[in-house]
Amino acid sequence: MTRDSGADEDTVTVGVDEAGKGPVLGPMVAAAVRTVPDRLPEDVDDSKRVAPARREELAATFEADSEVSVGVGVVPVSRIDDPATDMNALTVAAQAEAAAAVAEPGDRLVVDAGDVDADRFGRRVREAVADAGTEVEVTAEHRADESYPVVSAASVVAKVERDARVATLAEAYAEWGPVGSGYPSDPTTRAFLRRYVAETGGLPDCARRSWSTCDDLLAAAEQSSLAEF
Repeated sequence: MTRDSGADEDTVTVGVDEAGKGPVLGPMVAAAVRTVPDRLPEDVDDSKRVAPARREELAATFEADSEVSVGVGVVPVSRIDDPATDMNALTVAAQAEAAAAVAEPGDRLVVDAGDVDADRFGRRVREAVADAGTEVEVTAEHRADESYPVVSAASVVAKVERDARVATLAEAYAEWGPVGSGYPSDPTTRAFLRRYVAETGGLPDCARRSWSTCDDLLAAAEQSSLAEF
């Protein structure tokens, strides 16, 4: 895998990425990390390639470093379920919110493109950050979190922030058992949803009701076949 700083190693750059586009539970979280790329630890990488404990350590390191600025944007379930929007627009909004929290005029942003058209995604993020009051340059690429350390750092922060919110949900819904990762492919998450619907007749507030998983679960409940869901 080729790694690139996204700019000169001694030039301040803002990396932006998000976590939680696909889960059936909980919010989507975006993060922005503004720093000089060569200040980042050598083992920073796409969050999926970093062990959970190390992700926590890295995120704490970034937060504690006065030469690193971290911004976060959160899209709640209610906004995800709004029929007037879509995931591409929400991903732009989340990344722009995170970036606007740390970017300074003239900064270069490197963002993980959340649209099949990376250039279009980059333009939309740039415009949204400008609307928030900061003019920046944006480079958008697919899988940027695998190529640019500063975007990898953002992906780590986004994942840690997202996981923290899922942990909070687990505490709030402890009566119905563990919630798992929140992804529809996770058997623990599916078991949690089955139990909740079976006992309450509806979906928890943390569920993305517009996701097909929720439709399937409610349909199974109506047919009294939750065990097959």
